[in-house]
Amino acid sequence: MQFENKVLSKEILFTLYETGKTLATAESCTSGKVAESITMMPGASAYFTGGIVAYSEEVKKNLLHVSAELIEEKTVVSEEVAVQMAEGVCDVLGTDYAIATTGVAGPGGGTLENPVGTIWIAAGKKGEMKTVKLIEDDGRDVNVARATFRALQLLLEVLKEDFPQPDLSEVPTPEAK
Repeated sequence: MQFENKVLSKEILFTLYETGKTLATAESCTSGKVAESITMMPGASAYFTGGIVAYSEEVKKNLLHVSAELIEEKTVVSEEVAVQMAEGVCDVLGTDYAIATTGVAGPGGGTLENPVGTIWIAAGKKGEMKTVKLIEDDGRDVNVARATFRALQLLLEVLKEDFPQPDLSEVPTPEAK
């Protein structure tokens, strides 16, 4: 998926660079792989401010401002925590957009509620986050790679909604002489 991540990262680069918007990441189960994929592209420093690997609950609460009550009620592997992580990193790093990941990459750590492979991803801007839940377990490496790819894909979906590109297939072409 490395090649696919580069393709998505390049599209993200073009959109954010062109619009002057900024991006940060808050990652738990992907351990910085989303940030790594984004910064593989030369020029990413123009829009990527940084990322926080929030592996522990304490970092999620203290650095990203995830509610302790929310973690107690929903667990860290939840849609709501992913959204709060993304919005928290927008605040902390002062960005327009964010991506957050939280889940159980494996091989251990799963529960009945959240078996191994359960990963929540949030992407968007404050107050307007899109989320996706992954539930497949194909081993830690594949789970992390899949979540990284899907996180980039989700952000690109958000950016395409916010900054639609004209449909060039509908543009008339000059007649040949």
